[in-house]
Amino acid sequence: MSELKVGLAGLGTVGAAVFRMLERRAGELEARTGRAVKVTAVAARDRSRDRGLDLSSVTWFEDPVALAREGDIDVLVELMGGDGDPTKAAVAAALDRGIPVVTANKALLAKCGVDLARRAEASGAGLHFEAAVAGGIPIVKTLREALAGNAIERVSGILNGTCNYILTRMADEKLSFHVCLTEAQRLGYAEADPTFDIDGFDTAHKLAILTSLAFGTQVDAEAIYVEGIRQLTLADLEAADDLGYRVKLLGVAVKTDTGIEQRVHPTMVPKHWPIAQVSGVTNAVAVDGDAVTLTLVGPGAGGDATASAVVGDIFDVARGAKGYAFGLPVERLAKAERAAMQRHEGGYYIRLAVTNKPGTAATITRRMADEQISLESIVQRQPGGAAPSETAHVILITYATTEAAVRRAIAAIEADGVVASLPQVIRIEKD
Repeated sequence: MSELKVGLAGLGTVGAAVFRMLERRAGELEARTGRAVKVTAVAARDRSRDRGLDLSSVTWFEDPVALAREGDIDVLVELMGGDGDPTKAAVAAALDRGIPVVTANKALLAKCGVDLARRAEASGAGLHFEAAVAGGIPIVKTLREALAGNAIERVSGILNGTCNYILTRMADEKLSFHVCLTEAQRLGYAEADPTFDIDGFDTAHKLAILTSLAFGTQVDAEAIYVEGIRQLTLADLEAADDLGYRVKLLGVAVKTDTGIEQRVHPTMVPKHWPIAQVSGVTNAVAVDGDAVTLTLVGPGAGGDATASAVVGDIFDVARGAKGYAFGLPVERLAKAERAAMQRHEGGYYIRLAVTNKPGTAATITRRMADEQISLESIVQRQPGGAAPSETAHVILITYATTEAAVRRAIAAIEADGVVASLPQVIRIEKD
């Protein structure tokens, strides 16, 4: 078979790692696919930058779209990022030309996945994106191929290493959110503007892709309820620990009677659950099927971890693997019916900073009873440094109830004038 000529768009941390891995594994890849795999063309902004790579034999393109349209390549590997042009234009151009695309770009897939999959089908080109979700964890192929015999009921996971690092440091070292965020930025785990990570949008993009693969729906990030972690305090994580839980930012997609419930938010999970024990920048994805239940754990980001997934997709292209991007033809992908978050049922942790005066506890319990919310426990704590006459923290743990009932009860308590600051609500996953 002829050599597989790779066009590499983007030579940042991941792009350089892919280049090195293809060189290092060249002999093994050729032995396993029957053809040599080599980067023959690249596109990147700064040609003069020293990347520690021997680029003397590759063709250089200033414009990634030109690489996709005109380059003498057999596969385009897109590692530039972003959901607009030139990234989208380059990927579309390659697919329209019939050239397979390998990408790690979750934002592009979350926004344009259906359109790109349609282009791939029209031209017969493959669209591969294992690296777009959970870095080195092979969850895309697991859902699309390995679990084809299962009816998937639920997919959930820790999909953002930055948030998991922050929450781990807060819980283990009793540090504030802002201290941990600053340290994450210093170490390169968080961007200078961390909004995309800590407000849950990165997790939502990845969850949208997993939902499509698991349930045969169109990729739709707008159908996901999203909360981030910036409102969490050390007091909440300490309370969770006392109650036998760990707090994780989870992305959850589950089939309900009213549709696919997709949500991203901080969650209390029992300490003995495998996903509760995943720490630092590590990712984890749990899949519940009607035949098997499994949890995959591994590095969710970083040059080598992401490059591992990218090279795995290049390997598939080299051996001629074919298949639909999201497991089904685009015309068979159902529109994601969004299950209303207000109907979500489960346990809740509610922390109220209340004025410390007679009748406050009675007001709270009455409002909960009005919404038929049964309380598993109610604990009052004095926040550090506060005088007994000022404020107290009342922590409520509910039995299973609905989101709507909890929100109505909290609104009524606030209207009663006994709450000194915004309430904290964290959903609880139980056995």
